[in-house]
Amino acid sequence: MAGRLQGKRCFVTAAGQGIGRATALAYAAEGASVVATDRDAEKLQGLDGIETLALDVLDDKTVAAAVQGAGPLDVLFNCAGFVHQNSIETCTDDEWDFAFALNVRAMWQTTRAALPGMIGKGGGSIVNMSSACSSLKGAPNRFLYGTTKAAVIGLTKSVATDYVSKGIRCNAVCPGTVDTPSLGDRIAANAAQAGGMDAARAAFVARQAMGRLATAEEMAALVVYLSAPESTFVTGQAMVIDGGWML
Repeated sequence: MAGRLQGKRCFVTAAGQGIGRATALAYAAEGASVVATDRDAEKLQGLDGIETLALDVLDDKTVAAAVQGAGPLDVLFNCAGFVHQNSIETCTDDEWDFAFALNVRAMWQTTRAALPGMIGKGGGSIVNMSSACSSLKGAPNRFLYGTTKAAVIGLTKSVATDYVSKGIRCNAVCPGTVDTPSLGDRIAANAAQAGGMDAARAAFVARQAMGRLATAEEMAALVVYLSAPESTFVTGQAMVIDGGWML
């Protein structure tokens, strides 16, 4: 039986680990032709049957060339991002510039590069990685992250509005706390203050109403839905998948 994305061309950023990698694999399992990219080429190893490409999404010219070279695309999944732990008082100028460049500007650049090919094909789906911590919900010590992810929701709705008549859909995925290598880094960073790795991990679990962390595969399932034909009437949405964090 053909997969839901049979014959579709999908492009994924930050596919080396976590949600990006899980989504690249899920796309391939649904029959798509996938281009998986990451700044660290070594992290792309093991993605059998998937095209891989080393790509730094902070390099505008390289991004444009990579997206256009891989296209025309049916699906773009903008997954690249970084989580700073800071408040408005502790946020530095360098952190601000880096976060907006990676979490927001990179999505602008990939999306702008992908749109002409999608329009030429008569449509496409763009899925952006936002967060429940955004314009939807504040979280302690996530000032800069929440600010950039709020911007992603605004970007998503703007693209959806401007291109809905051209067959382009654009949606954002807004996760709660997901058990990924990125979270592992934050747990390690908080370990000393929390009283150890176990205590730091427990603090992240405690904020989830379900009493557990999400898996990357659970996030990938929603991304696949937003990329596939069954969601063709869905656009401009910030889809929350947070295990009850916002309850």
